[in-house]
Amino acid sequence: MMTPDPTADPQTVATEQLEQFGLSAYAAQTFVALASLGTGTARDVSRVSDVPRTRVYDAIDELHSRGLVDVRQSSPKEFWVISAETATRTFERELQHRTDLLRTALSELEPETRQDEQRGVWTVEGQRAVTQRVVEFLAGAEDEIVYMTVADLLTADLLEGLQDASARGVTVNLAGVSNPVRDRIREEVPDVETFESLWDWSDTPAGRLLMIDREQTLVSVLVNGDDAVPSDPRSETAIWGTGETNSLVVVLKAIFTWQLDRADDDGTDSSA
Repeated sequence: MMTPDPTADPQTVATEQLEQFGLSAYAAQTFVALASLGTGTARDVSRVSDVPRTRVYDAIDELHSRGLVDVRQSSPKEFWVISAETATRTFERELQHRTDLLRTALSELEPETRQDEQRGVWTVEGQRAVTQRVVEFLAGAEDEIVYMTVADLLTADLLEGLQDASARGVTVNLAGVSNPVRDRIREEVPDVETFESLWDWSDTPAGRLLMIDREQTLVSVLVNGDDAVPSDPRSETAIWGTGETNSLVVVLKAIFTWQLDRADDDGTDSSA
């Protein structure tokens, strides 16, 4: 689902979102029209919307069946729309119900144990999808996290994931991040450790790099530069791999294990 354009008018945004919740185009437009009127007849709805008067009644039947509109049996019939707060709660309940059903169904379909070794390298497109993978991988960390990122990609979900991992006793290492990024993470994860990487991550078009327990890695690049927005599926592309013998894991582990081990031997930690 695309993120609504914040510059669009409220009527357009509301109509598009109502359609995403399963209303027909005419029902969505009728609901929006009534929301601006409070109450009205079919003539009133048709006057302030693009819904033909003859189609208003079908739209009202659809809305009425979902508890979004009440009908007064007058001549002509008059329609009353529920409040924005009540409508929002109604759709939230519907969405939660569908989400619960989906979660249950997918859980029953999943194998008892997920495969630890993944052959080849897997591709993820778009910042939202990449962030979801990173959050999922952080949640599975048991011993160690190595993370590099840029400020624009440091979301609240990622900070929470790092914080939860640290609370579980997982070592969180930051490498090659800018001072503002490092300071912001330290505010949320006081026990974070840092070490010097072979390159300055913040000076490259790269997005982020993640290594989990030295057995799972993800690396991404920003592909549209400054023109990219998070909702653009081309704004970030990532590859990831899992397993000790996975090619991506082998290469990145060789680079960062050497640097981590060197930092441990030297006792150098710039987090102080």
